[in-house]
Amino acid sequence: MSFTGVIPALLTPFDDDGTLLTDPLADTVRALLDSGIEHVVACGTMGEAGALSNAERATVIETAIAAGATVTVGISGADPRTVAGHAEQAASLGAHGVMCLPPITYPATERELHAFYATVTAASDLPLLLYNNTEATHSDLQPDLIARLAAGNDKLVAVKECSGDARRIAHILELCGDRLQVLVGGDDWALEGYAAGAVGWVSGVANIAPAECLALERAVLAGDLAAARAVWPRLAPLARLDMDPRLVQSFKAALDLTGRYGGPTRPPRLALDDDAAALVRDAVAALQAGAEVPAA
Repeated sequence: MSFTGVIPALLTPFDDDGTLLTDPLADTVRALLDSGIEHVVACGTMGEAGALSNAERATVIETAIAAGATVTVGISGADPRTVAGHAEQAASLGAHGVMCLPPITYPATERELHAFYATVTAASDLPLLLYNNTEATHSDLQPDLIARLAAGNDKLVAVKECSGDARRIAHILELCGDRLQVLVGGDDWALEGYAAGAVGWVSGVANIAPAECLALERAVLAGDLAAARAVWPRLAPLARLDMDPRLVQSFKAALDLTGRYGGPTRPPRLALDDDAAALVRDAVAALQAGAEVPAA
């Protein structure tokens, strides 16, 4: 199965009391589909997965699928039994695939990583998008280690590379060829990542600006770097917010500013302070200052 293209990491909407809201979630998915998006990630970091119960996870997944999206589900967790349970749930609800960090509370050895991902992928028939994010796990999966993990696990078919180093994408492709699909995992280096050979982009900013993200992808894949660079200044201020610990609050605030529902976050995340809120307003203003991007 394929993990390609611009894949927004969905935000999970709540009301002021923290209750999950399905209607705004479905509205967001439909708006993304109308913009040309086909595939989304649910229950990832951007979706506040750590604050969701298993029942709420099921509701988010079901809502996104019912709205018409192809859905990959974030299943990361501290222990393989929990992660395997998330994989089983995703498969039972009709997900396309699963996305998984290394163990989130422990910097595992290579032998432990092989065992961890073997347990995870044995729980379902879904393909695995490996998620390499050192900030989240304190485990830095170097290209040669990623290649060995893939060689030992047929269901590991793609990697979301979040190191911020486009050289790693080129190195993974050098080591793995067509064996692995490599996706950009950080918004502020999408231009460089696509230019280095990425075939997809798991994106926070695509929730706000799907048309611009798709235009950037089309331009780079067509070899039109001038067109890609012309789009990028509108996206860059928002994209940089993806690499900040307050990314969830920032993108929810940006949705609110663009007339869609972002709403509050669940604790421990709190509302943005005045300075952070001003950054979001400025970033949205930069996005809206440019000419409208035509659909493909």
